[in-house]
Amino acid sequence: MIANYPAVLSFSGHDPSGGAGVQADIETLVSHQCHAVSVITALTEQDTQNVKKLIPQTPDNIINQAMTLMADIPVKAIKIGLIGHPDTALAIHKIINKHPTTPIIFDPILAAGGGADLSDDRLISTINNFLLPQTTVLTPNSAEARKLTGLDDLNECGLSLLEKGCQYVLITGSHEATPEVSNLLFHNGNCCETYTWNRLPYSYHGSGCTLAASIAALIARGLSIFDAISEAQEYTWNALNAAYQTGKGQHNPNRFFWVDDE
Repeated sequence: MIANYPAVLSFSGHDPSGGAGVQADIETLVSHQCHAVSVITALTEQDTQNVKKLIPQTPDNIINQAMTLMADIPVKAIKIGLIGHPDTALAIHKIINKHPTTPIIFDPILAAGGGADLSDDRLISTINNFLLPQTTVLTPNSAEARKLTGLDDLNECGLSLLEKGCQYVLITGSHEATPEVSNLLFHNGNCCETYTWNRLPYSYHGSGCTLAASIAALIARGLSIFDAISEAQEYTWNALNAAYQTGKGQHNPNRFFWVDDE
């Protein structure tokens, strides 16, 4: 018997501290009753405070792992997280080019939560030219949106990212100096929705991973893209609201907060 657990493929980095990266994706996908399959883009040396070293995997390994996997398992959505190197971006581009109808949810991680830079100009250019035209839902925070576009105004950033080929762009506002968090959704050439959330007190490790993986899971489960974007934000806010601390740095989202509520 084949259970109703749609498969979602995560291209993500490995976070030894367990708060972000592929672990965050797997926890989120399982929480949504999806089957998580994964290809590691990079190993990292990091803790809850910052990333100290990035170790990209070879493009051939990434391509071969994904092709073998997708020849066997029907993947309902693809979530892209940490890329870390232009050649990795090109490898992912080649893979998703062969699956043009699969929804792509892309969290463009350009810096670590602790501030370490995880991108350079060549990687940003490769993302803009090769991955954004293939992206169904892009989920940058405000700093990432500005870095991808070279613009300052977030409305201009959102429109620019649509022009680069993204179908939907959700710019999250937790990095902005505002009393509440406002997330801006862009689609069809305009800002079509603003979501406002109570600002929570801590800094969180893996919040972007959680949001993007939640969107991917909900799309894989059959929700419309708009409904998936809306519901994923609520799931992520609840996971952050129930967060816990394991080390000396950021808090970890509790992606199984709903278990505690039962």
